Amino acid sequence: MAEPRTPDEVVARAARATDLADLDAAVSDCFACPRLVSWREEVARTRRAAFRDQEYWGRPVPGFGAPDARIAILGLAPAAHGGNRTGRIFTGDRSGDVLFAALHRAGLANQPTSVAADDGLSLRDTRIFSAVRCAPPDNKPTPEERDTCAPWLHREVALIRPTLRVVVALGAFAWAAWWPALRQAYGLRPPSPRPVFGHGAHWSGAAAPELLGCYHVSQQNTFTGRLTPGMLDDVFARAKQLAGVD
Repeated sequence: MAEPRTPDEVVARAARATDLADLDAAVSDCFACPRLVSWREEVARTRRAAFRDQEYWGRPVPGFGAPDARIAILGLAPAAHGGNRTGRIFTGDRSGDVLFAALHRAGLANQPTSVAADDGLSLRDTRIFSAVRCAPPDNKPTPEERDTCAPWLHREVALIRPTLRVVVALGAFAWAAWWPALRQAYGLRPPSPRPVFGHGAHWSGAAAPELLGCYHVSQQNTFTGRLTPGMLDDVFARAKQLAGVD
């Protein structure tokens, strides 16, 4: 099947995905955003010195985790030398180190580290994905790139909708990306005015998953103490409680 190369082709291909495996394969073959394609491939060619002997993934990064997830973690985009290198979201970078250590403490991951796609990591009742599936320059996708990539997110949410109970949005970008997903996957009108993002923010709507805000697990937040391990633990404890996960 031809790779999606235009926004309309992304919409059509996402809609045809019948399960998560089909969707993940389609996401991995997307070429719809020329700037992101150029950047992800350039990073994969030039590589960081510490990883010079590794072959980079250099493609869009699909979601990861349980197909019957009750908790979803929504991030911004893969890291250039993390997910773009390893092929798995939040894997091989310091943001992932913080995130998976917290998920392990919460009993949602079988190990506290995520270093490679074949490292044996598995998640319990949890799936992780990003609003934009390619690593963007300076970690800043454009509005056009965000919108082009959105159908992948909307379809992924629709596929796990039967079990999904809670969405944890890592950062304001992910928080904002949730509202169109709510409309597309659930047929629900987003609230007006939109709830403001903040760490610990909580929105609840009829027939929709609970939405929790959490500062992003970026080095900018974790190195400065804006986001501490205890703050992450509180968010995931709340997510488990709302989702009915023991």
